[in-house]
Amino acid sequence: MLDRTSNLPALPPEIARRRTFAIISHPDAGKTTLTEKFLLYGGAIQMAGQVRAKGEARRTRSDFMKMEQDRGISVSASAMSFDFDKYRFNLVDTPGHSDFSEDTYRTLTAVDAAVMVIDGAKGVESQTRKLFEVCRLRDLPILTFCNKMDRESRDTFDIIDEIQENLAIDVTPASWPIGMGRDFLGCYDLLNDRLELMDRADRNKVAESIKITGLDDPKLAEHVPEAQLKTFLEEIEMAKELLPPFDHQALLDGTLTPIWFGSAINSFGVQELMRGIAEFGPQPQPQQAEPRQISPDETKVCGFVFKVQANMDPKHRDRVAFVRVASGHFKRGMKLTHVRSKKQMAIGNPVLFLASDRELAEEAWAGDIIGIPNHGQLRIGDTLTEGEMLRATGIPSFAPELLQTCRAGDPMKAKHLEKALMQFAEEGAAKVFKPAFGSGFIVGVVGALQFEVLASRIELEYGLPVRFEGSQFTSARWVKGDKDAIDAFVNANKQHISHDNDGDTVYLTRLQWDIDRVERDYPDVTLSMTKEMMV
Repeated sequence: MLDRTSNLPALPPEIARRRTFAIISHPDAGKTTLTEKFLLYGGAIQMAGQVRAKGEARRTRSDFMKMEQDRGISVSASAMSFDFDKYRFNLVDTPGHSDFSEDTYRTLTAVDAAVMVIDGAKGVESQTRKLFEVCRLRDLPILTFCNKMDRESRDTFDIIDEIQENLAIDVTPASWPIGMGRDFLGCYDLLNDRLELMDRADRNKVAESIKITGLDDPKLAEHVPEAQLKTFLEEIEMAKELLPPFDHQALLDGTLTPIWFGSAINSFGVQELMRGIAEFGPQPQPQQAEPRQISPDETKVCGFVFKVQANMDPKHRDRVAFVRVASGHFKRGMKLTHVRSKKQMAIGNPVLFLASDRELAEEAWAGDIIGIPNHGQLRIGDTLTEGEMLRATGIPSFAPELLQTCRAGDPMKAKHLEKALMQFAEEGAAKVFKPAFGSGFIVGVVGALQFEVLASRIELEYGLPVRFEGSQFTSARWVKGDKDAIDAFVNANKQHISHDNDGDTVYLTRLQWDIDRVERDYPDVTLSMTKEMMV
């Protein structure tokens, strides 16, 4: 467990001002819209793209893949860096769709906090629950944003109860909505005693803010109709009695989440949330590694790859490794040791992301996320250091739940297909297994939509039409144990054996019975559903 206690050494100011966080939610809760508004307030873009607007205007900035733009969903995590007040935000937008959850799980290893977006009408949904569990495993502090309050939504207490019951976390209101749906006027900011009123006319306009001295201030009655004011004051009274007060340490420990209410599409409540992240979000945290933990205040640079994206720019066959800087002050042109290969790498053209735009990164500090263009040297889980043989841990790879055979439309292009599949395997977009017997490749994914994405990307990026066909196998397990036990097992089960793109031995199964038989007959061998992405 990461140490989040307050007796950690004070960080250098440049590191202490960084806030690195991910946005998690169920699909359609408004996560990508919220990301756009963050960029708008950070001064990073001039006009937020509407996910539902027409034509080119609807291209959201954080969705750069053709398929994402066509369907209006995020299928790949993207990173963005921008300034807000005196803070530096590193925001990672993750796919909400459960078919891409593995990308999201890995992204959560690279952030210090998470912003959970909930739809006011639907409350806590299944994917939110899954992602929350991963945050819980990592003790990540969570800030909650209840979106779409300008539409008909559920009772505020119901939403809070559902979060407390389903996710077993205390909830404290940071703001309180006044009305809902058509009658939604705005929110009362409980942390700063301010009344925030929503402007429905201009969606990109910052909300009007009125300073109030306490809830008995007569100014409240000037802006809120009598009936709504009465309901609001009753609700606030109940909330103060029933809900815990805000406690900064409990937030950092991951046991309490403050909740803000608003409407991302109307730019309402977003700034209050951003101020909350800036003021209460954690500074860059220590990173788990072998043989020791990496502390952000160390002077030597250390970073790890949590994601690889191939062909971000289809015109250049580029591969960008997303690296979370875990310690030190990185400068462009530095030579770092690639721990897996023990070779030195000169980092000449690192990039900072602003969604689909990027700029050269002259420097980066602990907490930042930079992109390193490379030709296949860097893989997920790799660690870069200034010489010390440290390996970042806790970056997971999950056994795929769906397996299909992949064949090239043109049999003469089998070699090209192998190259394309290996690239996607290193990117973490799919698992690729080469069976010991027979030709072709077996591709494993977490969700069915990934097969569509893969087929479309292989055709677009490599000009290779491919087809996916059913496989006789239904699941895959990594084989672990000492070398002699594995060799004996492999020799006896050759028709089930394949190797993944790292060369690790994988046992392909047809039925649960296969797994039970191995556990019974080969006690020295373990079949694992996960493997850690490191050497």
